[in-house]
Amino acid sequence: MSTFEIIILALLQGLTEFLPVSSSAHLILPSALLGWNDQGLAFDVAVHVGTLLAVVLYFRREVGSMAVAWVGTFKGGIKGINAFEGNINTNFDGKLAWWILFASIPLGLFGLLGKDFIEQYLRSALVIAVTTLLFGFLLGYADLLAGKRAEHENKSIGKLGFKGAMLIGLAQVLALIPGTSRSGITMTIGLMLGMTRENAARFSFLLSIPAIAMAGSYLTLKLVTSSEAVDWQAIGLGSVLAFVSAYACIHYFLILLNKIGMMPFVIYRLVLGVGLLWFLLG
Repeated sequence: MSTFEIIILALLQGLTEFLPVSSSAHLILPSALLGWNDQGLAFDVAVHVGTLLAVVLYFRREVGSMAVAWVGTFKGGIKGINAFEGNINTNFDGKLAWWILFASIPLGLFGLLGKDFIEQYLRSALVIAVTTLLFGFLLGYADLLAGKRAEHENKSIGKLGFKGAMLIGLAQVLALIPGTSRSGITMTIGLMLGMTRENAARFSFLLSIPAIAMAGSYLTLKLVTSSEAVDWQAIGLGSVLAFVSAYACIHYFLILLNKIGMMPFVIYRLVLGVGLLWFLLG
């Protein structure tokens, strides 16, 4: 890849990983529409490392508290491990860690079992156009519901419950289809379950940590077992740019979310989807 391609693709990964607009779609589109070469396994690993470091660093306090509390749940034996049940207690950080771990299992299983089918049949601009529109409309509907709810009707993350967390985790499986957006579908279900926009976004971001870690680990394994040459300059530049853009994206998205809602992203998805269909079918 040229330096220009590295910069564009790394920024796209960092900016779109946590916005409800699909990072996989924005990484596939340059090659599908502009004829760019595939970025390769090494670059994929680099940008995943960058975005993972960004979300872990941004939520370092929450992640640290959850990690300590999660380890503490084993001290209570079976009673402690059952902390993922829905009742609220003082060990909420440990319970939240269990919710996130269990909610990540469906994505890992379906991703592993369906990876070949997805790569062969679903990584196309037409699929991206359809899913961009479909899940854009769904996000818009969920955002309208959130806007109509009274403030006291909104759920905190603590009131989401284990079942709610698993529903959001199951929704992540749909994000394996390019164009769906992992953050978009998880925020959509969170809003439909009664969460505030900010809480839906925060839970989505925390849920992204094992998701990105699993994807990065799988890509790293593929890279290690392949004969692909490693461009260390591309890896370094891609990691740094993805990290910086992802960190900034999380920060400003959470600041602006309650002011602008999801509608700007819904409109962007609809325009992008229609534009892609016009380009492909026109």
